[in-house]
Amino acid sequence: MRILLVEDDAILGDVVLRSLSAQGHRVDVATTVDAARHWWRVQPYDAVLLDLNLPQSDASHSTLGSGLQALREARARGDRTPVVVLTARNRTEERIAGLDAGADDYLGKPFDLAEVEARLRALMRRTHGTQDRVEMGQLVLDRKARRFFLQGTAWALPAREFEVLWELMTPAGRVVNKQVLSEKLSGTDDALGHNALEAFISRLRKKLADSGSGVGIRTLRGLGYVLEVQG
Repeated sequence: MRILLVEDDAILGDVVLRSLSAQGHRVDVATTVDAARHWWRVQPYDAVLLDLNLPQSDASHSTLGSGLQALREARARGDRTPVVVLTARNRTEERIAGLDAGADDYLGKPFDLAEVEARLRALMRRTHGTQDRVEMGQLVLDRKARRFFLQGTAWALPAREFEVLWELMTPAGRVVNKQVLSEKLSGTDDALGHNALEAFISRLRKKLADSGSGVGIRTLRGLGYVLEVQG
């Protein structure tokens, strides 16, 4: 999952970043509202974790509640990325303002890191129609365990191939655009070009065929890739 974490508290942001990264997510961190606006516009995300009280990049013009404005702007331009508002537990007015501005959920501070992961999974179920356990042919994806199983046995894949297959099963049967897939799997300093993506797809396609998974990756010219049950 590609996540934008918008949080100006350096310690909290680092803890959440490490936790989500350890779970296999790709996370971009914005500490100011200007950085949040930039990344939100140029990079497609599966979810945004948004603190409402953010400073502007120019400290002399620091304003609270600017995260709320960034959310309103995103919704106004038609961006439907799922958003979880991060707010102080006793600030009911912040939760209401965030939900009214278009947030999908809120998480009170301090929060448990396991709850962050659980709420992100819940958002994916609601917004993308995904399930925590997906079966296609002899292939199973367990999102809670973040593992693939093939014919009942855990199936280990290199990180990039794991990410590609995860995206193709979120949800299963969805056509995944090549450009969007490249952007989601790219880091801020580690761009994944189309040639590299096609190489990962080719390797994964061969492994699925050789393993007797019963599923394969089909390329739809001009559209992208789709994972399908074969036979």
